Amino acid sequence: MWGTVQDTGLFRLPGYSQSGDAGAWRKAGLPRAGCRARLCRVHPPLLCPFPWDIALCATGTAVAGENALVLAVLFYTPSLRAPTFLLIGSLALADLLAGLGLIVNFSVQYLLRPPNAAVALGAAGLLLTAFSASLCSLLAITVDRYLSLYNALTYHTERTLSFTCALLLLMWLLCLGVGLLPLLGWNCLRDQATCSVLKPVTKDNAAVLAVTFLLLFALMLQLYLQICKIAFRHAQQIAVQHQFIATAQATSTRKGLSTLSFILGTFALCWVPFAIYSLVADSSYPAVYTYSLALPATCNSLINPVIYAFRNPDIQKSLWLACCGCVPASFSSRPRTSSDV
Repeated sequence: MWGTVQDTGLFRLPGYSQSGDAGAWRKAGLPRAGCRARLCRVHPPLLCPFPWDIALCATGTAVAGENALVLAVLFYTPSLRAPTFLLIGSLALADLLAGLGLIVNFSVQYLLRPPNAAVALGAAGLLLTAFSASLCSLLAITVDRYLSLYNALTYHTERTLSFTCALLLLMWLLCLGVGLLPLLGWNCLRDQATCSVLKPVTKDNAAVLAVTFLLLFALMLQLYLQICKIAFRHAQQIAVQHQFIATAQATSTRKGLSTLSFILGTFALCWVPFAIYSLVADSSYPAVYTYSLALPATCNSLINPVIYAFRNPDIQKSLWLACCGCVPASFSSRPRTSSDV
């Protein structure tokens, strides 16, 4: 399971290749013997954790804790029931499941004895469902922000809570279907030559997922460009009508654009390299490449609460009330600006 390059990956299954291959170890730049071997002789029932797997598990633990906090704030604050907060809650739930999926995946690899392929496929399906839902939730938040600016006068009255819930339910059912694919036979258990870097996902399925991701990212990029255009147009209109606040509005607009650039840049840096790598690589590539690109992708779920939840003034106010029982006066009087979008 941990001995060769061929059986390493984000969704590794137990029992692929227990013996280890010296050539594969040399290609990966890892010692076949040494400390890991000595530890395994001392504790034969357990496998020695791969350092990258420990990092992924630790990241998953942090992701789960942070997003659980967001969900707790949304659940216990009655005023946070608007459609926008439902979308933030959907994102937090998806990232929470992603964090739990990383923990479960680690447990399946190193703690489950004897190895069970069905359980490992279930763990892989949980990760696919969670990350698919996270991406779709991000897209839904982007669409919501665009429509709230494009149809500023009517959108907030047309967008009902029940309509948002129905769309989110449909989205989660679709993501659940994606996660069930490995359990339904869309895996490389019978032919390891077809495995991708995301075992047990096949190369063809990984390519489809990567292309779908890149298309959705292109759509998000286009929507954020339209948001920038609308924000500039609104700023110009306000500057024409109120010359005396033109400077303040321009500063707010620049801050908003910086925020949007940070959102897109962070998302692209975390996910695009991993998506491109999944598109062109296969299971013969050194494991260190997969791990070094998968870890930043999972860290995106650690950054999402900071960008989409903790920056929101209403959620900030709820956190202050929950932690300190009060809200700072300077925070209460802070006006909402375009940079809060």
